[in-house]
Amino acid sequence: MIIGPQSSQELAPPAAPEEGTLGAQLGSGAAPTTPARAWVWLLCGAGGFLAGEIVATIFAVVTGSIAGDHEGLAAIAALRQPPEWYIVSTLLGLWCGFFGGPWLASMTHGTKRLVADMGLRWRWIDLVGVPIGVAGQFLVVLLYLPFEHHVAHFSQKFDAPSQKLTGGAHGVGFVAIAVLTVVGAPFFEELFFRGLLLRSFARLFGTAGRFLGTAGRWLGPAAAIVVTGVLFGLAHAESLQLLGLATFGVILSAIAYRTGRLGMNMAAHSAFNLVAIVAIVAGGSSGTILH
Repeated sequence: MIIGPQSSQELAPPAAPEEGTLGAQLGSGAAPTTPARAWVWLLCGAGGFLAGEIVATIFAVVTGSIAGDHEGLAAIAALRQPPEWYIVSTLLGLWCGFFGGPWLASMTHGTKRLVADMGLRWRWIDLVGVPIGVAGQFLVVLLYLPFEHHVAHFSQKFDAPSQKLTGGAHGVGFVAIAVLTVVGAPFFEELFFRGLLLRSFARLFGTAGRFLGTAGRWLGPAAAIVVTGVLFGLAHAESLQLLGLATFGVILSAIAYRTGRLGMNMAAHSAFNLVAIVAIVAGGSSGTILH
């Protein structure tokens, strides 16, 4: 056995995933490359989510002290319209975790190239996501039509999360929250859910699907898409809006699986939130905001 320098081929970094469906990319060796690594990615996701909650609390405490607001965080969080500083600080804190989880997964059990590992790529065709996002708001309305007359004060309860996010903001504060909602939320949430989680579940369920023969070819991807979409809905902690959030989350997951990248998802997510912001400005129903 000769011990010496590795060949240049061995030293070269792995090639970037090919364009195509996520399944094809994983099949060609894209990260996570094994079920064991996929489990580690999921642990990074859980850690990132927890870290985001902790950082959000720290940011809120510090910002509240600077703002001179001495009410307890629990009391502020329970307000129907929390102050702007609380909304901005908690969003930024949560997104630290949403970025940190994928970054850690890529650095420790990926190719150390976040863009390639998470599918952070855009094409002009991804602008198709804009009408998809707009249509998503109308789809959510249709989903809830059967329940509207059976739930007391339905509109008020349904609009409460969006009003809580933006209802108390005015002027520059409202603009800042709107920008974070339309630009920041689509980037960080898609990176976390459709980048990290979907790719992890696609590897796990795709590998398990091999034992199911022909049915496994679609059962594995379908399971990954549905589970990621449902987790996306649950993460928003809005019981009344869960059906709509999970449904649109499944749509976003299906898009990410079909395109193999996050560009169209981010466009759809951004357009979805923008419709709600415009509705608030117009003084109508606030719709659903994915934040």
